[in-house]
Amino acid sequence: MIKFTIITLFQEAIEPYLKASMMWKAAEKGLAEFNFVNLRDFGLGPHKSVDDTPYGGGDGMLLRCEPVFNAIESIKAVNPEAKVILPTPVGEIWAQARAREFAADTDAHYIILCPHYEGYDERILSIVDYKVSLGKYVLTGGELPALTVIDSVVRLIPGVLGGEQSAEIESFSDGDNLEYPQYTKPADFRGMKVPDILLSGNHGEIAKWRAAHSGKVE
Repeated sequence: MIKFTIITLFQEAIEPYLKASMMWKAAEKGLAEFNFVNLRDFGLGPHKSVDDTPYGGGDGMLLRCEPVFNAIESIKAVNPEAKVILPTPVGEIWAQARAREFAADTDAHYIILCPHYEGYDERILSIVDYKVSLGKYVLTGGELPALTVIDSVVRLIPGVLGGEQSAEIESFSDGDNLEYPQYTKPADFRGMKVPDILLSGNHGEIAKWRAAHSGKVE
């Protein structure tokens, strides 16, 4: 079973997604487990503060070291081998190959820290194993990237998707390939027709057509 522990201030923003569709199915079948840790529980002072102003000035607030370290260490006290993931613009671009690598270790435990505010104290990176970016843009928090990472990994666990080859022939299953176009009924919709070859029943020719119409990311 692959375990995910999400450290967040906004559990309510994530939990409904993990209780639906394939994520729910994976948990129900014992293939994945989702847990939450409220960073506020490790906050400082009477107001359980988790952030403060940056040294040197500037707008916004930064996550402080103490709450983050204490939250992660509390999880690692139970499972020292757990790996920490941080969604951050300075991370490597998340890709299908990395998702497959994560999904292959069915005993793995991943801790995902969801940053907020203007960012985080740089010293937090010292306890991060994977810095992950979804692209060249900025979000208000790490909850959406956390869900993206979880979804992309969990769907690759054997037994989660319906067909055995469902995840093997899709886009990005082999580098930067894009999956061939696909069609279903009706064969003619408002004058837009399914290619004749796909209706022929000739699986050899269909395979050639699909190979010819698979693409690469430009």
